[in-house]
Amino acid sequence: MTEFHDQDLSGATFERVNLTDARFTRVDFSGAVIRGSLLEGVRLRGAELIDVEISAELQNVVVNGVNIAPLIDAELNRRMPERAKMRPESPEAFREAWAILEGLWAGTIERARTFPEETLHQSANGEWSFIQTLRHLNFATAAWVERMVLGNRSPWHPLDLPWDEAPGWEGIPWDREARPSLDEVLAVRGRRQATVARVLASLTQEQLASEVTRTEPGWPQVETFPFKECLLIVINEEWEHRLYAERDLTVLEKEAPESRRAFPTS
Repeated sequence: MTEFHDQDLSGATFERVNLTDARFTRVDFSGAVIRGSLLEGVRLRGAELIDVEISAELQNVVVNGVNIAPLIDAELNRRMPERAKMRPESPEAFREAWAILEGLWAGTIERARTFPEETLHQSANGEWSFIQTLRHLNFATAAWVERMVLGNRSPWHPLDLPWDEAPGWEGIPWDREARPSLDEVLAVRGRRQATVARVLASLTQEQLASEVTRTEPGWPQVETFPFKECLLIVINEEWEHRLYAERDLTVLEKEAPESRRAFPTS
């Protein structure tokens, strides 16, 4: 095992590095950025968490003896009552969740159109640009609805964008640096959203209780995967990435407020 003692690794980059069961003692993580990483079974002892920002999926996260995950979940639902409807169990609840998402996204798209299109290609704090976010949602819908649910082996569009930590697959597009217009991406998104709407319109409880298998080359490639989970993944992606998009638009707005309203909505 590699050991580091009294080393200065300030500014180092670790990408696709396996740190399973690693030990950190008297290590300074000030200013560190951890992105797309799995911290399962991690134990922090004698740590100082000051001015720390965490955006993550939380399950059984115990801080000073308190499982904070349910507390945070309840607080987020209090702040955003629609959030509680993003874990639907029935066909009717899925259709309601999708209608909520469509309404929320319509407002976000309207807000985005008040920015110059060049700004919609800009990253805020190293995150995806607004247009990249939409491209990723197109990819997620293609993967989990068109491929997994509908059985299209290769539903991809050249502008689809996998997540940054994806391993990469032959035949699946992944051009992070492409700069399509907002309308180009929205055209693809419109078709994908219509597909989801059609699936949900005829959704039955029997389907929700069923499983799907896709063993063809590509991604996802899984056996006996819950049908319902495919739809829940898309619901969750749509919910979370809209929040990210709104957050990042706010950052861009503060960085260059003079650029706003360059393209009035009316």
